[in-house]
Amino acid sequence: MKIGYARVSTVDQNANSQRDALKAAGCEKVVADQVSGVSAKRPKLEKLLASLQAGDVLTVWRLDRLGRSLPHLIEVVRDLEGKGAHFQSLTEGIDTTTAQGRLTFHLMGALAEFERSLIVERTQAGLKAARSRGVRVGRPPALTSAQVKHVRKLIEAGERPSAIAASLSVDRSTLYRAIKPKP
Repeated sequence: MKIGYARVSTVDQNANSQRDALKAAGCEKVVADQVSGVSAKRPKLEKLLASLQAGDVLTVWRLDRLGRSLPHLIEVVRDLEGKGAHFQSLTEGIDTTTAQGRLTFHLMGALAEFERSLIVERTQAGLKAARSRGVRVGRPPALTSAQVKHVRKLIEAGERPSAIAASLSVDRSTLYRAIKPKP
C-alpha cells in the first residue's frame, strides 16, 4: 500500500497542496501532521511508522516534510527498510523501491555520516586547543576552592558531611568528590 505523509509547521499553513500531490502519485491514504520540523514529537508520523508493513511505500512530497535532519531522515528510512517497507520522495525523485533510488539514498547517507565525522573531529580539535591554552572545558565546579577549604575544616572539626552538603545545597557525593585528593 502506498501511504502519504504531509506536514505543515504552523496553523496558518495547510497541507492541501501536499495532499493533492500525494494523491496524484497514487497514495491510497494520506496522514498529515501540524508540527514544527524540528519537533521530535510527531504523533501521527509515529503512529504511521509503527503501522507500516512489508511492501508498503511511505511517500512524502519533499524530504524536509519527513526528516528533522538528514541523520533523522536516514534513521527513518533504515527503520522502513528493516520492516521491508520502502520510501519515496516526489520532489527529489527518490524511490527506494528501485536500485537507483536506493543508491541515491545510500549516497546521501554516506555523505551525512561523513559530515557527522567531520563535526566530531572539529569539536575534538577545538576542545584540545582550548585545553592547551589553559581553558577549563565543561561544567563549572559546584564548589569554589574557598568552600572546599571550609568543608575540610568543618569535617576535621567533626561536622557531619550530610549536614555540610545540605548547608551548601549540594549532594553528599559532590562534597566527597570536591574534597577528594587530586591524583
